[in-house]
Amino acid sequence: MSRFINQHLAKLAPYVPGEQPTGRTFVKLNTNESPFPPAPGVAKALNRECIERMRLYPDPNCTRLREAAADYYGLSQDEVLTTNGSDEALFFAFQAYASGGRSVYYPDVTYGFYKVYASLLGAKGTAIPLNDAYEIQWKDYFDRDGMIVFANPNAPTGHYINHERIKRILAASPDQVVLVDEAYIDYGGASVIPLIKQYDNLLVVQTFSKSRALAGLRLGFAFGQQPLLEDLKRIQNSINPYSVNGLAQVAGIKSLEDRRYHAECCSAIVHTRERTAQALTKMGVRVLPSMANFLMISAPGLSGRQVYQGLYERGVLVRHFDAPRTRDWVRVTIGSEKDMDAFLAALTEVLAA
Repeated sequence: MSRFINQHLAKLAPYVPGEQPTGRTFVKLNTNESPFPPAPGVAKALNRECIERMRLYPDPNCTRLREAAADYYGLSQDEVLTTNGSDEALFFAFQAYASGGRSVYYPDVTYGFYKVYASLLGAKGTAIPLNDAYEIQWKDYFDRDGMIVFANPNAPTGHYINHERIKRILAASPDQVVLVDEAYIDYGGASVIPLIKQYDNLLVVQTFSKSRALAGLRLGFAFGQQPLLEDLKRIQNSINPYSVNGLAQVAGIKSLEDRRYHAECCSAIVHTRERTAQALTKMGVRVLPSMANFLMISAPGLSGRQVYQGLYERGVLVRHFDAPRTRDWVRVTIGSEKDMDAFLAALTEVLAA
């Protein structure tokens, strides 16, 4: 760190991304990536003509991609904003509705960027504790004086909140933006996107990095009524109006078009998740109920660090969050059937060691 950096930034605790190992082959179950390739139409679309167009700037409004998303979700284009991954949409929302000392509320065990963005932008962030079962206490978000943010299903726990409870939160804080981060919604949950026409304070964020297997292209969406999205677009155009590259726009359209492939991949992951959860329970491992593409697990008599290290030594990479409430847990991405068999075999060895 140089002597020139702003002192506020010098004190910032940045987000720590999951490992992307090089030089060694792992069964990689640490960053919730899809075990399946992108939709077949994606590769076909990224042809020579598409590559040659890379000499031109991409459409800053992502018109065709927004048309495809609007058609997919039954919305108007004005209710769709495209971003460079869902993290960019989250950042814009924190900047628009929480920066400059305003309040923002999020769970104490959740996606790490919420706390980072609050700190970076000078927001007054408040972490609301999950209960002992690691579930979001939805009534704790009533009558708040600032933006409310939660992932649904929550990460890294996998807990899901139904529509009726989210509507109660929206109604209880009508003058605050309620941001629902649906990065993992496609693995058994139901999106609240249809509610945006009813609630002008609802902002929904989704990503193409998980169920659509496009993590390497960085593509996300924000959904909400037009005034909210105009707020976010104002910030986007003040930072980088070309943040969604041309390849990502083409790939996103093709991914949305192949509904059958997407549904089949999600169904396969759900099946593998349930099979893995049952096997872990039989092994005496505590498994939190999950509606995502991962499982949060705790092994008897071992810390999360010990489980992580034991699996690492056996060529399986999972995620450990070294914080007070997650110290005894690891999060395991649901990979292919073969991946999960390798994980279960490695964990059996770790438990027996």
